[in-house]
Order: sequence, then structure tokens, then C-alpha cells
Amino acid sequence: MSAEIVSQPVHNGLTNVKPSLPSGYYFDPEHYQRELDAIWYRNWVYVCRADALAEPRAFYTFRIATQQILLVRDEGGQLRAFYNTCRHRGSTLCTEAAGRFRSKFIVCPYHGWAYDLSGRLAVTPFVGEGSGFARENYPLYNVAVAEWRGFVFIHLGKDVPPVAQLFGSVASRFDNWPLETLQVGHTYERILACNWKVFWENFKECLHCPGVHPELSDLVPIYKRGFVAERDDPQWQGHSDSDDPKYKGGLRRDADTWSRNGKAEGAIFPALTETERRFGQVFVTGQPSVFMVGHVNYVRVVRLVPLGPETTELRAQWLFPAETLADKNFDMGNVVEFAKLVMDQDASACELNQRGLRSRTHEAGILMPQEYAVHQFHQWVQQALADS
Repeated sequence: MSAEIVSQPVHNGLTNVKPSLPSGYYFDPEHYQRELDAIWYRNWVYVCRADALAEPRAFYTFRIATQQILLVRDEGGQLRAFYNTCRHRGSTLCTEAAGRFRSKFIVCPYHGWAYDLSGRLAVTPFVGEGSGFARENYPLYNVAVAEWRGFVFIHLGKDVPPVAQLFGSVASRFDNWPLETLQVGHTYERILACNWKVFWENFKECLHCPGVHPELSDLVPIYKRGFVAERDDPQWQGHSDSDDPKYKGGLRRDADTWSRNGKAEGAIFPALTETERRFGQVFVTGQPSVFMVGHVNYVRVVRLVPLGPETTELRAQWLFPAETLADKNFDMGNVVEFAKLVMDQDASACELNQRGLRSRTHEAGILMPQEYAVHQFHQWVQQALADS
């Protein structure tokens, strides 16, 4: 989980140390609000798999910080999203996490105002509608929603780009994975006592891997050297003719996938190239809320959302072919427990990092050349703040 791995890494070009973000960026409430406004409310945010809203009248509630969102599949099969707020006096409309509405209306539990599944106000019971009031002027507040390859995203901003821009050209790394048809086999959730950026910083470097992730470093030998990819090594040219994973990246030679024993459980994706099978992992990130990891037999999707300046919700799901989940001999634990171990190790490291940032004397840190991806992430954050 530690870094974004590509099958053909490119040298980072960063040779000098760089300052990190100011420490206050990680706990100051006012700055946290700035980041919500500039980043979380202006980018596509991952919510759930589309099959969580498969049937008409299915609903799903979601929260980004203080903003409550209600997603629903209407009677015609269209996916819609609204702020989970009644237009009468602002009550929360839906209090359950997910389910299926019993009727074709969304009914406010406070005063009974009812909206159809397109968000139109349909019923205002027990009141005489005063002059100047027209129901058509009080629909639910719309939120942009989009599906991409079986995943659902929302965007709270006014200027909404195509959802495919979230991943850019790197989305093609998953061309040979059947993302649309995969099914959720396992879900893992955890509350992290750290700022959301601390998690992303940890994800984007592997200097911590030898000490924090001994099991992962054994599975991915280049991590044991503290590198993410081949050309992170200043001496990489001296090993350019070697095919050893400790220099080239990817899984150790006797391993097929991320699992406790390195062996692949269940069906192997048939469309993968020989290079994709040999490398054994591909990562795609969609900042600020999601990364996906493709292996030869499953995909793991990890969602992050901020709950406060120093609190982040993490949810990971393992996606498998239907035939794998139907196989009575499939050992889910062999697959799931390994990544859970890695994520728990990362969580402990992130929380350790967060506590230290509270030091009165620590105004900012420094980044080493191998932390080029962390520096790029900081530039992305700073640019978003400047643009807002």
C-alpha cells in the first residue's frame, strides 16, 4: 500500500532536499476548512461500487467532513445525488447508511415533506401552502454524480470536469482488468487518528518500508531497499541489465500476488499481459480520495475521507470475479489478511507521524530526493489552495 507502482517507472529528477508543508497544515482547524473548500469540495470523490445502488429505489448515504450526501437510483435506473437536507428547515432526510426506499418518495422524518426520486418536491403535508410558495422552486439540492467502470463518484463543486480526468492517462493501466464485473468480497474500515495528507504522504514513499513493512518488503524486494521503482536508485544504471525484482520492482520471483503466501487464490484475470502477470501489481490514484491496486486475481480499492483536521476514515474493499467468490475452496483470508496487515502498519506509522507534528518547535520538515512523489503531492495541494 506504500507507494504508486508503475510497470515502467520514470526517474523523478528531484536532486535537492525540499521543505515539507507547514506543520499547521495538519491540525489547524482554519486551514483544514480551507482544504475542504479548495480540494474536497472541488474534486471528484469516490463513494462506492455501483452495485451498492443496483436496484431502483436503492439509496446510499455518504459524508465528507460535515457535508451529508444522499445517492439514489431512480425508477428509471438513473443514478442521482443530493445533499441529504430537506428544503423545509434543513433536517437530515435519510439516517440509514444504505438500503432501499419502500416507496418512490424520499420522505423527511421531521415534518413529512416528500420528494420524488428525481428530487422534485411532491408533498407538503399538514400545512397550508402560503402565497408565493411553489413546490417546483424547492427541489432537493443536486450534487454531480458519475459512474466510471463500476465505481461511483460525486463532485460538490460548480465547475465539474469529466470524471475520467480524475485518473487521467494512467487509467489505461487498468485496461486489462474487468473492473465493471467484479464483486465485493470483503470490506475493511478503520478510523485513522491523522490528517488525510499524512496518509497520502506515507502512501507515496517507501523509505519507511524496510522498518514498517517487513512482510511487504519481503514480497516486493525493491521496497526492502527503500525504493519505489527502479530509477529511484541513484545507481540504477549499474543494474539496468538485471531482471532481479530487487532492482526492477514487482513481486519476488516465486510470488503471484499480494497474499500471505504470495500465491494467487481463485481465477486469474485472462486478459492480462505477460508483463502485468510478472510484475504482479499496478496502482492508480485519484486524489484526494481513492487509490486502486490491480493484482492478477483481484482488485483492492481504498477510500479516504476526512472527518476532522486530525481524523480520517479509511475503507478498503477487495473485488473478485464472481466465480472466485462462488468457489468453495477459495481462501479469502489468504488474500485479505496480508493487505490488512500492511494497512494497519501504515495506520500506526501515520498516527505516530501525526502526534509528532504537534511539537511547538517543528515548523516544517524536509523531503529527501526519494520522496519526490511526496513533493509532487505537496505541490498539488499548494496549487489547489492558490487556485481557490
